Amino acid sequence: MRIGELAATVGVTTRAVRHYHHLGLLPEPERRANGYRDYTLRHAVVLARIRRLTELGLGLAEVRDVLADDAGRELVEVLGELDEDLARQESAIRERRARLRVLREDARRGRLPAEGPVSPELTALFGKFGPVPPESPMAAKDREVFALLETTAPPEVRAELLAGLEAMMASPGAVERAHEAYALLDDLVDAGLDDPRVDEAARLLADLIPTELIPADLDLGLGTGTGTGTGTSGPDARGGGNSAFLRAFFADFAPAQAEAIRRTFRILTEDRR
Repeated sequence: MRIGELAATVGVTTRAVRHYHHLGLLPEPERRANGYRDYTLRHAVVLARIRRLTELGLGLAEVRDVLADDAGRELVEVLGELDEDLARQESAIRERRARLRVLREDARRGRLPAEGPVSPELTALFGKFGPVPPESPMAAKDREVFALLETTAPPEVRAELLAGLEAMMASPGAVERAHEAYALLDDLVDAGLDDPRVDEAARLLADLIPTELIPADLDLGLGTGTGTGTGTSGPDARGGGNSAFLRAFFADFAPAQAEAIRRTFRILTEDRR
């Protein structure tokens, strides 16, 4: 058989046959006097087996291991591992579909946040904050940061974050004060660092944010080009040594906005002492 005839017989492409030769999965046949490969029934048998194994989901490295074991013991082991992996995938798919059902229902009811998809817990918290004021860039940015922290924080920090936000929303008048803080911070976009509204915004935020949301080891000694900075680390703002994240965080604000947030952190850390 020629390579095209072999490929057609087994139901694969000639490119796949050449690839299997290159990987050493399919033995090279003898060549005729004219230089063409001359495939035998044995090549078709091996090629068909490769096809069956790959259709089961085995990678080509696993197929090589199976073909190298004539007794078939390797096949039993690999098939067992494949079955376990498929079971894990089935479980993950069920969880993802359940999550998608919730998201689709939220979307149908108009409750899917613009920052989504986020967890049901954070979606519920966003709902408690009420609709984001469409004219407030600070409110939108705040929700984006919450979504980022939820995605990147370790599970225990994520749990603390959600618990802290729940505690904040349980306080009477929290929604109104949050919207007031957003409006005040929005007004600081073109303000100077000496604007009295910087302190006003800091104190409003400090009255709103639970102290436990601020890391005990927060270091406000580092500065940035905007006059803000911190020595805390990582997207979860919890110890470590990755101050680059918070430098980028503060740099995303106007100078007076960033200064108001830094002063908020200072008030909360001093109150803790």
